[in-house]
Amino acid sequence: MSFNVAIDGPAGAGKSTVARAVARQLEMIYVDTGAMYRAMALYMLREKVALEDVEGIVEKCQHADISIRYENGAQVVLLNGENVNPFLRTEEVGNAASVVSPIAEVREKMKRLQKELAAKNDCVMDGRDIGTCVLPKAQLKIYLTASSQVRAERRYLELAAKGEQGDIAKIRADIEERDYRDMHRENSPLTQAEDAIFLDTSHITAEEAVEAILKLCRERRG
Repeated sequence: MSFNVAIDGPAGAGKSTVARAVARQLEMIYVDTGAMYRAMALYMLREKVALEDVEGIVEKCQHADISIRYENGAQVVLLNGENVNPFLRTEEVGNAASVVSPIAEVREKMKRLQKELAAKNDCVMDGRDIGTCVLPKAQLKIYLTASSQVRAERRYLELAAKGEQGDIAKIRADIEERDYRDMHRENSPLTQAEDAIFLDTSHITAEEAVEAILKLCRERRG
């Protein structure tokens, strides 16, 4: 039986960074579900589907083939055969993903792929509903979060490192708006699973968060 780690939490909490490091340390597969939803959002933007057009999104999502491939231990997200990793981390795609991802038909398509990956492989999977919906029987569930101010500051520094200007107040407002949408959506809202361990990274480093999760993994695996 495969060993699965589910890491949920809001945008900007460091889920991907932490999950990727944990998977690397344990030599497990890392599944970035957020990147899969971003790929779907990118597809809708490229196809010029209005984000308020739910019927259009439902129809178009049937034509999006999204899969994962591993190259040198790194995850590559394929959208209709194209490596779209370089296009997935923009603000536009992130905000579109928050609109597209709650749609039931989109989520069902993604969940099937994610469940298949987890059934066949020891993996670390992060997202918004992994512990509650995708992998409810995961051996370890983590709810990873940080204050909206800390998450905004981290995003500001990421943009600055790329030579891009950012407005912390606007970034924080966008983060809080996405939090509200994620937590109040009808399908698979962001919530902490009852058996998930709460981990606030506001005042600890990513390395400390990784060490805490590794310790829990070793305990659960015996």
